Amino acid sequence: MNGAVAGPDGRLRCPWALSAPEFAAYHDDEWGRPIRSRGVAADRKMFERLTLEAFQSGLSWLIILRKRPAFRAAFADFDIPTVAGYGEKDVTRLLADAGIVRNRAKIEAAIANARAALALPGGLASHIRQFTPEPVPASTKFGEIRSTAPESIALAKDLRKRGFTFVGPTTLYALMQATGMVNDHVAGCWARDAAN
Repeated sequence: MNGAVAGPDGRLRCPWALSAPEFAAYHDDEWGRPIRSRGVAADRKMFERLTLEAFQSGLSWLIILRKRPAFRAAFADFDIPTVAGYGEKDVTRLLADAGIVRNRAKIEAAIANARAALALPGGLASHIRQFTPEPVPASTKFGEIRSTAPESIALAKDLRKRGFTFVGPTTLYALMQATGMVNDHVAGCWARDAAN
């Protein structure tokens, strides 16, 4: 992939952002933007992103974006204590919900991850932020951006020890990108400076 590309409005963007309207909105308004809230609100946002990244594994991110409203409804707007309390009836309900990705392992992972998140002293967002990578220079081409970092590898090991599942280094690096822990907007992309 090339570097920043001009969109219909003339703004330079990461090339992936121009392949679908949903991508453009996600790129412009959310991807690479730090979660500014704290406490329970930050934990909920981080849990949503973690859960969606896990569901995306092996699928197109566009599928997840299009199903995001249904995911929010299915998982109680990603309220961690509520999802942690889900049982087998909820798993059955979720497996029947055509609005989401109906994958038993990923549904059970979301529930297990909510339970594990409740056990983190200081909360999920605060814990994950401890693994923030050092900034790197902007890539000139999107294809040059790394897919993992030493910190995402360390975070994967840490979370697995704490009972999290579907938290591989690549998934967690994507989480870091999505939540602005790293700024992987390509050089020249208008959102690169806006994300800080």
